[in-house]
Amino acid sequence: MIASFVITFREVLEAALVVGIVLGYLARIGQRRYNRWVYLGLLAAIAASLVGAWLFNALAGGFTGRAEQIFEGVTMLTGALLLTTMILWMMHQQHIAGELQDKVAAQVTEANKLGLLSLVFIAVLREGVETVIFLGAASLASSETSLPGALAGIAAAAILGYGIFASAMKVNLKTFFGVTSVVLILFAAGLVGAGVHELQEANIVPVIVARVWNLNPPLNADGSFPLLHEEGYVGSILHALFGYNASPSLPEVLSYLAYLAGVGVLWRKARRAFQHG
Repeated sequence: MIASFVITFREVLEAALVVGIVLGYLARIGQRRYNRWVYLGLLAAIAASLVGAWLFNALAGGFTGRAEQIFEGVTMLTGALLLTTMILWMMHQQHIAGELQDKVAAQVTEANKLGLLSLVFIAVLREGVETVIFLGAASLASSETSLPGALAGIAAAAILGYGIFASAMKVNLKTFFGVTSVVLILFAAGLVGAGVHELQEANIVPVIVARVWNLNPPLNADGSFPLLHEEGYVGSILHALFGYNASPSLPEVLSYLAYLAGVGVLWRKARRAFQHG
């Protein structure tokens, strides 16, 4: 639930910021008559995202046995890849507001209503498709329903997005995106490890060493799970949010560490480019 909340909160907030920037710019130049095309683009993107979510669930439910393991493994690795590219891409978008306003100005100047609709549609749909894949990968990795956390994240992002533009709410978005980026990178690392685990189950990735360590201790005297057990209070949260595995295989450990090391290098390069951009 926590992972799904963070995912939808960030993705929906990004979409809300795009729509807010467009509407704010139209208001500033006295072209509110184009607002309805922005709303139509937004509604069309939401509808398309819901269709995408339905198709994803229908596809996921159509596999069994080894094919299901391969599908889940590929979905988790794809989710990790998209999360990583999205985070690194966002780090280079320090001028995104100005660029978006320039695109809106061009469409308004040409009186291209469909162009403005398409601009909003594509921007919001990208966030919607990413959300569908991320939530799908998260639910496969944690085997828990992501709907409550996803709905809470959507509501919180919508309220915050409205507050930013409607009441001049002061929010340090740089800090917000920085913190959530770290959380999502750790979540993506968990997806990599879980994806490798599924591919091991499908006999595509060799196991090599089945258990590098085992932190799943025996049950407590009262039959409850210890805190760090994957079913324990702390362990279950770490498992859902960061892909915590109490008894990982060697390929899972190596893939997790390799991912974090690789992203660490890319993160430093992106920060340098941002500071000198």
